Amino acid sequence: MLLLFLSGQASAKLALLLEEPFGAFGYFNPTGHAAIYLSQVCAASPTELRPCKPGEFGVVLSRYHHVAGYDWLAVPLLPYLYAVDSIAEVPNTVDRGTESALRDAWRRDHLRELIPDARDGGPPRGNWIQLVGALYDRKIYALEVETTARQDDTLIETFNDQTNRSRFNLFFHNCADFARVVLNLYYPGSVHRSYSADLGMTTPKQLAKDLVRYAERHERMGLEIFVLPQVEGSISRSSRVDGVVESVLRKKYVIPIAFLQPYCAAGLVVTYFTGGRFNPNKNAVPLDRTDLVESLLDRRQPVQQEASRRSLSVAGQEDGSPLVSPRMGAATETVPAD
Repeated sequence: MLLLFLSGQASAKLALLLEEPFGAFGYFNPTGHAAIYLSQVCAASPTELRPCKPGEFGVVLSRYHHVAGYDWLAVPLLPYLYAVDSIAEVPNTVDRGTESALRDAWRRDHLRELIPDARDGGPPRGNWIQLVGALYDRKIYALEVETTARQDDTLIETFNDQTNRSRFNLFFHNCADFARVVLNLYYPGSVHRSYSADLGMTTPKQLAKDLVRYAERHERMGLEIFVLPQVEGSISRSSRVDGVVESVLRKKYVIPIAFLQPYCAAGLVVTYFTGGRFNPNKNAVPLDRTDLVESLLDRRQPVQQEASRRSLSVAGQEDGSPLVSPRMGAATETVPAD
């Protein structure tokens, strides 16, 4: 599967990627991960940005914990989702062995200077695995809004000029804080941390909730929400993403709190029901694999692109923008090999 909804060249897009938690850490801390996708910004290197060239799919930016000593890293869209460089290499299903092999192969080809081999010559341990193959481990919600070339240029200049050294802190300088800074650079005042629902911590779900509310007041943003399903296979499915207070209630942590401090527990319940709830599935459109792959393949055939854009505009998008809506239904043709 590939990101059809962000595949166009005619207009710039930004998407907040709200990523579900997985594994043991995700169970105890179900706030998930946040990243930013930009359709017209690309990576000159993992630490330097540039405008995209025709046919490129954009970049994913995020903050990671102790990865090569950098505060943020940039990874092209396709490797970020699937740890491959070619559409033809995207697997239909995956297991742990395949996932590890794909990730390590991409690391060796593109990140070896930043993330060198372990002493035994194999892949190193660490959080670098979150840089590539994200859809193997978790489901991702993408909240997409319109941007401009001027906004993209401002981001590129700002990030290329600033010091890029790790300052990660789970409570005050995490991945969601990074996404908050980027979103507010494009749309000032659009998102913020919550001192009630998240006890002052910035969480991915709070950003998604704020972005939806802000877009409701600013229709020009053209908000669309999409669901990128986790790749099928034997890898355990990711779990739902929660805010801080929400996780306390859902994980039953509130029970000992209620025993020791009943008024505090009551306050948490009231906070959740008055401002802590947000369902990312509401109005979200699930993406179909065939539609997505065909759209990106079309981008490699410039002669066919304009005709394709016109037909899609007639089918459902009057402005001729590149989004192939899953509401049109799944394509019936066989996807050609790359």
